[in-house]
Amino acid sequence: MESNPLRIGLSGRKLPEACTIVIFGATGDLTHRKLVPALYNIAVDGDLPPGMRVVGFARREKSDATFRAELAEANLQHSRQPHDDALWRPFSETIFYHRSEFQDVEGYRALARRLDDIDTARGGEGNRLFYIASAPEYFDDILQNLRAAGLNKARSGCWARVIIEKPFGTDLPSAKHLNEVVRGTFSEQDTYRIDHYLGKETAQNLMVLRFANAIFEPLWNNRFIDHVQITCAETLGMEGGRGAYYDASGALRDMVQNHLLQLLSLVAMEPPVDLSADGVRDAKVNVFRSLRPLVGSGDIGGNVIRAQYTEGSIDGQPVAGYRQEDRVNPESQTEAYVALRIHLDNWRWEGVPFYVRMGKRLPKKATEISVHFRPAPEVLFNRMHVEMRENVLVMRIQPDEGISLRMISKIPGANLRMEPVKMDFHYATSFGKSSPEAYERLLLDAMAGDATLFARRDEVEIAWAFVDEIEKAWHQSPEPPPLATYPAGSWGPSEADALLAGDGRIWRRL
Repeated sequence: MESNPLRIGLSGRKLPEACTIVIFGATGDLTHRKLVPALYNIAVDGDLPPGMRVVGFARREKSDATFRAELAEANLQHSRQPHDDALWRPFSETIFYHRSEFQDVEGYRALARRLDDIDTARGGEGNRLFYIASAPEYFDDILQNLRAAGLNKARSGCWARVIIEKPFGTDLPSAKHLNEVVRGTFSEQDTYRIDHYLGKETAQNLMVLRFANAIFEPLWNNRFIDHVQITCAETLGMEGGRGAYYDASGALRDMVQNHLLQLLSLVAMEPPVDLSADGVRDAKVNVFRSLRPLVGSGDIGGNVIRAQYTEGSIDGQPVAGYRQEDRVNPESQTEAYVALRIHLDNWRWEGVPFYVRMGKRLPKKATEISVHFRPAPEVLFNRMHVEMRENVLVMRIQPDEGISLRMISKIPGANLRMEPVKMDFHYATSFGKSSPEAYERLLLDAMAGDATLFARRDEVEIAWAFVDEIEKAWHQSPEPPPLATYPAGSWGPSEADALLAGDGRIWRRL
């Protein structure tokens, strides 16, 4: 399957091409909250290629008009930019609905005929982007039926691509199986495994921050950096009926295996040979290959903390404990919080721990990366009994996207007194507009054929191999590491604090 040559804009960025986007699972939450609002915002910004069409594929019976009306209501609530009926109306006329069961190959053949009709009506453009946003148990069925209906084969001079949502497998064997199914349907260059964290502005800015600023890159190694922290804090629990899914997954598989390890790879990777998709992904894969394995319950118990929240309060409101949540096993051993100490066995990062934590029912919703530099020698100020706090570079991924740098400054006055001050950069105030949603960037990239911000097969499998050893120690070991607890509304279990305290360090308070 060959793709046509990529269009390049004046800035050097690949330009999105007109196509028909087929969304499998079109009546689901992701389509209504993220995908269609993202496409609408791209259209409002004037970046949507002319001739683009959307076909929603789902099992429920409904007309095009009904589907469009439901999407309009969702867009009113979730669009980044205000919903404008005058702009929505022509945009919505490009959206259609196709009803079929995911397992019914005849429904895919009917879809093929409908896509041909759409191509003919818009002048013969035959590019197709298949977005699998269904529940994971249907991934195999959808891919195999796309192949059976011939929809994976592009016309001459056109392309056919597939975007696959997370979770991409639940462990290494299931990820390998899904990769084999994908490989039998689409080529690797036409496969886009999505991780929406990589579409966030600050995540994209990590390479620019590191490699375009001479003040940082020379310091980005174990001679100057003491440790790195990556934190994903959520105030939510198991709202929206997520209890059953989460209890079968847990924080490690739901967030660490994909989102947080991806952020770690961007912080730790060597400069890529170029900015091509494979150039960047090769550099990230080398980070995953250098992950020091955690093998056995003793090794894992000393480097990984798992916990569940008990009843407590969030924003002054009482909330139930994890085991009391709807659709959660009352005797569950699934972690709602996980903290890891990770080491990379390579030249740049030898001896520098990466502390990664993710938790539900914490006091604040935020995701950030903090780089903690080694302290300056204290010999000049040791008689002043001043605490010399280290310089910290913070990259805020969400919700307040930006970058800050903490440094030590003299307090005005006759006496020599010092305290930390912060230099702060906010995307919204510096550039006068809000950052695009992650899905906006990722959809544009998929339409342009740019896979830089999407995960490659080897990335996924190496990350699962690392996580599977931890899961095995937790659930298959005769003496698994203990499951800690913490009150909802706190910053996690005391055991996670002790993990850093044993190294002479503390978690950064968000």
